[in-house]
Amino acid sequence: MKIKHIIYAFLILGLGTLIFYRISENAEQNKTSEQKKSPTIVYGKVLQPQEFADNLSLSGTLEANEQIEVRSEVSGVVEQINFEEGSLVTKGQALIKVNDIELRAQLKQVQTARGLSSENARRAKLLLEKEAISQEEFDVANAEYQSAIAQVQLIQAQLSKTIVRAPFSGKIGLRSISKGSYISPNTLIAQLVNTSQLKITFSIPEKYAQTMKVNQSLTFTTSGSKETYKATIYAIEPSIEIESRTLRIRAITNNNDGKLIPGTFANVSLPLEKLKNALLVPTEALIPIQNGKKIFVVENGKAKEVIVETGARTDKDILITSGLKAGDTILTSGVMTLRNDSPVKVILQN
Repeated sequence: MKIKHIIYAFLILGLGTLIFYRISENAEQNKTSEQKKSPTIVYGKVLQPQEFADNLSLSGTLEANEQIEVRSEVSGVVEQINFEEGSLVTKGQALIKVNDIELRAQLKQVQTARGLSSENARRAKLLLEKEAISQEEFDVANAEYQSAIAQVQLIQAQLSKTIVRAPFSGKIGLRSISKGSYISPNTLIAQLVNTSQLKITFSIPEKYAQTMKVNQSLTFTTSGSKETYKATIYAIEPSIEIESRTLRIRAITNNNDGKLIPGTFANVSLPLEKLKNALLVPTEALIPIQNGKKIFVVENGKAKEVIVETGARTDKDILITSGLKAGDTILTSGVMTLRNDSPVKVILQN
């Protein structure tokens, strides 16, 4: 029985030795095969520090510098319309006139009452000086006179409101009334927009909040146009929006030629800072992975994976903030099929 166990033990030992030998032999052959494998031809670039203007790309909206809905403060029938739709108007220009016949009649009535009360107040003063009436009677007469003056001023104010004037210069839009229409303070007459200057409102991430300053310049473009416009920051919100963790900023731009239209979408390019020793790599060299991004560099004829962190980007390049250093040779094309430690032959590009 013991001899049988010994035989089994030898058989198992021998089989294990054979398996280990075959595995070692295969590994050695694979290693030799890998070493003999011809290197992959790839293109590369030696990283050199360069100056880079870091810009923040944002979305904004163009708004009129001033924009209101023109309405009348009094109710009545429209007697005159003194503007053309879509035309330019100046500050103080009369836009419409509301019929004021009733108000003028009321004005004559209160003016007559004011004259009578003025005479009564004058007589009461003379009688008071002669001690023919009491101080209380004089005060009543004088109060009636002051009330009559106030009534006249009230009617005159209402009369002035029958003429609706432009509060600022600008372009007036399409009117929604006609001559003879009955209007009230709720009736929209037209839109008045000042487009000589336009405001651009946009939001930036809170991490850039400390770098923003009033009078800082920026550029922007609009949809359907390749022209680049300039604007200047003139107001910054004093607090961060909690929901979005962003800071609202407003800039202003001149629009004397009238090319820009309020409400248009704007692509804002906001300069942050200039980096003197920035490392830029072509975007095609960057490989996205599950936990970030990687780039292949060359070490001793082999491709090595390097995890990197990135910053701003341009149309062709992207800023590397960590992971690489000046003088590294990065692989820029043919990298998608590479593996770590793959032999490579690098053709350098400028």
